[in-house]
Amino acid sequence: MCSKSRLDAHPQAILEAMTTPVRRHLASSPFRPEPVPTIEQYAVNDLVSHDSYGLGRVVHVEATAVTVDFRPQTVRISSPFHKMTKL
Repeated sequence: MCSKSRLDAHPQAILEAMTTPVRRHLASSPFRPEPVPTIEQYAVNDLVSHDSYGLGRVVHVEATAVTVDFRPQTVRISSPFHKMTKL
């Protein structure tokens, strides 16, 4: 009577079960496959431009984020860095 429900499962397992599978590209399709996104690699002291914050300098690098000093504020930006480009 006491079976483990989906609500008792680990949240990560629930999210993994809910994600959509990657669609494979058919050779006969007239459409090109979506390119694999490349994630920019940043180093400390790199100058960057962000669409919302403007110009800044990378002050800390983590595996999945960078911390950038935009002078009036310091912001931690998570990967992938869609709105940020290296100068």
